[in-house]
Amino acid sequence: MRAPSRVYVSHLAGKSVFDADGDPVGRIRDLVIAMGAGDSAPRVLGLVLEMHGRRRVFLPIGRVKSIENNQVVSSGLVNIRHFQQRPGETLVLAELLDRRVTVKATGAPATVRDVGIEPERGGKELALTKLYVQKLAKGLRRRGETLTVDWDAVTGLAVTPSAQGAAELVAALDKLHAADLAHVMHELSPKRRGEVAAALDDERLADVLEELPEDDQVEILGELESERAADVLEAMDPDDAADLLGELSADEAERLLALMEPQDANPVRRLLSYREDTAGGLMNSDPIILPPNSTVAEALALVRDAERTPANASLVFVTRAPTETPTGRYLGAVHIQRLLREPPMALVSGAVDVELEPLRPDAALNEVTAYMATYNLVAAPVVDADDRLLGAVTVDDVLDHLLPDDWRMQAARVPHDELPPEQREIVELLEEQAQQEREDERGVDGGTPRAGSGSDTGSGRTVGVEAGEA
Repeated sequence: MRAPSRVYVSHLAGKSVFDADGDPVGRIRDLVIAMGAGDSAPRVLGLVLEMHGRRRVFLPIGRVKSIENNQVVSSGLVNIRHFQQRPGETLVLAELLDRRVTVKATGAPATVRDVGIEPERGGKELALTKLYVQKLAKGLRRRGETLTVDWDAVTGLAVTPSAQGAAELVAALDKLHAADLAHVMHELSPKRRGEVAAALDDERLADVLEELPEDDQVEILGELESERAADVLEAMDPDDAADLLGELSADEAERLLALMEPQDANPVRRLLSYREDTAGGLMNSDPIILPPNSTVAEALALVRDAERTPANASLVFVTRAPTETPTGRYLGAVHIQRLLREPPMALVSGAVDVELEPLRPDAALNEVTAYMATYNLVAAPVVDADDRLLGAVTVDDVLDHLLPDDWRMQAARVPHDELPPEQREIVELLEEQAQQEREDERGVDGGTPRAGSGSDTGSGRTVGVEAGEA
């Protein structure tokens, strides 16, 4: 994401958001944040946009391409479902502006007049870092003194104890890799797992679901409200969403597909039409695709996209229009190493590997693995009988089917004693509580389960997880 060093929210209010083609999408009515824990600054989760007909929708911050000159450009399509605020979320304009706070250094009361946000993690995220506050007027002064302070230089910024507790939990676990957070969630009781899932934003929950065993995925998805379940499925990679829906009954899968946006549901439907142990069932329907008149510089810009996995970015596929799967006629693939050796203004069509034969969607798993091993590939094209590119099989999807079913739940890659203190404390509390619940269920006091030890699945939307309660 391209963004200035700092921008104040009041400057964004009412501004138009444009798509990649320059067409207006809507106007900014608010920003959604999750309050931090400890030294973690509140994270910007996304924007609330007002579209035609005064409909308010949510634009995740991951789909914001740039914020420059107080103008916002989005990448991809906007989900037009009505925005609903979730537990642990705070609206900046509606809830933070005019909030009464106390300046820590002096103990003086003040009012929040504006909020400054800045890029973090190399521009991948935005965080609330500054507050523009006005102290209360004294004596005959009509206006109190104004000053800019760090976000943590005041008290009273949090919304409510219960919402803050959920936000602190999410913030404490936020820096864990999705696979490690999935490992922690796997060890929790169903009730606690549902609470943590409800507190995560859609993009983060989608990443975690992709790392969980199928039984846990189905359980968590079933605890979510139908519309949110559809939102999370849209945030998942199409192949992972298809794998998850394949574990549900046909009626339930179709119900969720009907709730998804067509541009997200259609690729998943196509993937569900193939057997899961074939190239068609393994492939990702969203590889990097360019027309033959694109330049090497354009290809490298797409390869650099931080949202793409290394395997997915290892090949650029060249096709005739249209360049969305299923594409026009497939022309070939360009290896990233070849792109690095070519002049930036050279055409990708001149670097195509024409000797690399693509796979067919009905190719069996053993054929796919032999193909990738033979040609030393981490990604492979899949085309249909009409030579249209359908997607690409990547090595991570192949390994997922070759490894034992429980491989994801091996020991966490990040030992708990290497985590920052705030994260380590909450992870240990969560796991200690989960262990206690397992002992209660087994009845460690002599074989009889203790009263009240049943596993209450509760509601995936009910969040009240305090750091000390976990």
